[in-house]
Amino acid sequence: MRVKIIPKSSLYIIGVLVIILFVVITFFLILVISNPIPNLEPIPIPPVVSQALPNLIDVKTQGNVSSGQSESNLPIRLQIPTIKVNAAVESLGVTPEGAMDVPKGPDDVAWFDLGPRPGEKGSAVIAGHYGWKNNIPAVFDRLSELKIGDKIYTIDGAGTTTTFVVSEIGIYDQNGDATNVFSSNDGKAHLNLITCEGVWDVASKSRPNRLVIFTNRE
Repeated sequence: MRVKIIPKSSLYIIGVLVIILFVVITFFLILVISNPIPNLEPIPIPPVVSQALPNLIDVKTQGNVSSGQSESNLPIRLQIPTIKVNAAVESLGVTPEGAMDVPKGPDDVAWFDLGPRPGEKGSAVIAGHYGWKNNIPAVFDRLSELKIGDKIYTIDGAGTTTTFVVSEIGIYDQNGDATNVFSSNDGKAHLNLITCEGVWDVASKSRPNRLVIFTNRE
């Protein structure tokens, strides 16, 4: 009976191939563990769901508040140098559920066009997203860094810049009464910025709080 002897050179090659295969598999496992598939987090819900909104607006006028104004009077840009925000402004009203509408993407902000425009008497409101899905940067990711005294600027279609100064910072429950965010009776011009705040809750597909930056026209 003959026994076939494998040449030493072949054994060496097989050994090298086994080692290479082991290294490749190990590297792949380490890569998967350290870089898991990103969580496909749903797009954040509108940043303000206020029970007060239905009482503050006449839904029949939705989209008509700004119709009497020329396009040049409407805000087109929001700038916050302190946190490096330079965003286009969309004009939006409310959703069918009664929440303030928001931009569909992470980069722009939304002016609540059923209220005053920035610079007019009353409380103008602008919303933007925080914590976009898949770790994509959102316009108001750094809004919480603002401090009292910081300046915010809006620019209208005619190129006129209006300056606002941060006067107060508030945190609201997502379903809390936000009447004072949308209205004021002091006869002055205000601009209030709103975004989501808190840890994303997968079950409710929401963040628990709303961050509001209150400002006064300079």
